[in-house]
Amino acid sequence: MNLTVTVNYKQLLDVLLNVGLIRPVFIWGAPGIGKSAIVQEFAEDLGLECVSLLGSQLAPEDIIGVPQIKDGFSQFCPPRSIARQKPYVLFLDELNACSSEVQKAFYSLIHERRIGEYYLPEGSIVVGAGNRAQDNAITRPMSSALINRMFHVELIASPRLWLDWAAQNNIHPYIYDYISSRPDHLWSKPPKSEEPFSTPRSWHMLSDAIESYGSDISEENLRVLAAGSLSPQHATQFLAYIRQVRSRYALNKILSHEQPWPSQPEERDVLYFLAQSLRAQLVKELPSERGKLSGDSQTLVLQAKSCIMELADISLEIARMAVTPEDGKELPDWFVVELFRDLPRLADKRNQ
Repeated sequence: MNLTVTVNYKQLLDVLLNVGLIRPVFIWGAPGIGKSAIVQEFAEDLGLECVSLLGSQLAPEDIIGVPQIKDGFSQFCPPRSIARQKPYVLFLDELNACSSEVQKAFYSLIHERRIGEYYLPEGSIVVGAGNRAQDNAITRPMSSALINRMFHVELIASPRLWLDWAAQNNIHPYIYDYISSRPDHLWSKPPKSEEPFSTPRSWHMLSDAIESYGSDISEENLRVLAAGSLSPQHATQFLAYIRQVRSRYALNKILSHEQPWPSQPEERDVLYFLAQSLRAQLVKELPSERGKLSGDSQTLVLQAKSCIMELADISLEIARMAVTPEDGKELPDWFVVELFRDLPRLADKRNQ
């Protein structure tokens, strides 16, 4: 499915509360970004029970039921999980992982809210969801007839909204503070190989695991938990962040020259993390045009130039990384030009 417009968590709730009440909605999105949780929240907001069916585990008879003879006629008896007396939200998860025969069984349920002679109670709502083909998840082509029976929307992960949710749901401070400083690490593209990758769900799992170990969790145990939950790159960076926190290094103090960069060989991962954090802060706060700099941004520019020069004395490789494009995100051209232009002057000033 190729949709040109995507929605975040709050926008999806708006779609469900408006479109979902009158037409079936299909939610597309990568694994682990919260599709199921949002549907559950939607049902709770309406005061309805949410009944979930997992498409990848269904056979046609799980939908249409089995035939029985009644008064000389055959009659299909829908399963108890679907045939209810009160209105509810029917959530068809992994709908695009169904076989073609199961998809056919859904036609009348989605279009007419009917299975044989049984109709869903008035006020019931049907919502479908599935992963995208590019996510390396189990998917099958959906027939055009089924696609055309539903309203389609694609969900993306929003770090800002996830942090709002995390603040209300006891997410561990290590996780909350890390995503606050590196929001771009909330989600990573599912890998082609079989390895963990970062999603809102995996960060939540990591938070629960850290809480289970307690506040005195060792660095080695943190390493095991991060490696089992996150993409390898994010796991390494998260461990470096923990070491930074425990060693009390702070980027704002380094920028203001209250602290030096960590320079010991055993602190190299902390140095790498702080340099990446500096780069992320510059990408976030510096405008694309120099003329739009605020007073605070001008101070940040001066501090960053000096700190990158000091960083280059410790590790030229990490200093280069701090100004190199990553994941399509680049520092403003004017800053890079000024930085390389001012390097000799900065070096002379430090040697005075």
